[in-house]
Amino acid sequence: MAFLSTPTDCSLAGIGVLVTRAAHQAATLCRLIRARDGVPLRFPTVEIRDPEEPERVSAQLARLSDYDIAIFISPNAVLWGIKLAPQQQLPAAVALAAVGRRTAQTLAESGYPVDVVPDSSFDSEGLLETPELKEVAGKRILILRGNGGRELLGEALVERGAMVDYAEVYQRACPSVDPAPLLYRWRDDVDVVTVTSNILLDNLFTLLGEVGRPLLQQTPLIVVSDRMRQHARALGCREVYLARGADEQELLEAICVWASNR
Repeated sequence: MAFLSTPTDCSLAGIGVLVTRAAHQAATLCRLIRARDGVPLRFPTVEIRDPEEPERVSAQLARLSDYDIAIFISPNAVLWGIKLAPQQQLPAAVALAAVGRRTAQTLAESGYPVDVVPDSSFDSEGLLETPELKEVAGKRILILRGNGGRELLGEALVERGAMVDYAEVYQRACPSVDPAPLLYRWRDDVDVVTVTSNILLDNLFTLLGEVGRPLLQQTPLIVVSDRMRQHARALGCREVYLARGADEQELLEAICVWASNR
């Protein structure tokens, strides 16, 4: 099921929405939910940390001008990439690409216009369909990302003749948090769950443990890509709904449409 638009009379009165984004990225979505009279429940399932060797990454970013294109995988890649870049500046001559609109917005808010962003399908597959990444033979490309992650984008660009390097500018880690208070009130308070990456969903299952697993599987879940929807269903989630994208307004739209149809 794809969500199309927010009902103009959207009310989330009394609806508890579990927000699993990292603590520093959850405020806007929580505010939007609260503005519709919903009840945002913060439960971050990822922590964003500096890379293990920040000096090495900074030295790598000091050579960013040697590349033709820099691809930012996520808003955190933007924030931590700028933080670790020399003088916290990105060279003007490098074309900047963003996987999704939130990432592009984060770049723009940091003072860097984006040269390449998908028109739709805001993921690696969508970025690979942009004209700028169709013809990359002989170009040097740096992908800024967190630890690990998918290899699809880099592998596809290498197949097209590009020379690809990675800069892991941050680490993702599963938080150390006691889920007991959340589990205790889950059936009364949690009506719908939002997750914006497979890592967040996997961490949520880990944090909730065996006691919480069936609760999560039985709760409506909003995800942001078809790949995530397939992953959630493979984990046993029964009601999985697809938002149009990962930015806060798109997530709110999905929550509103789910609420109006439940």
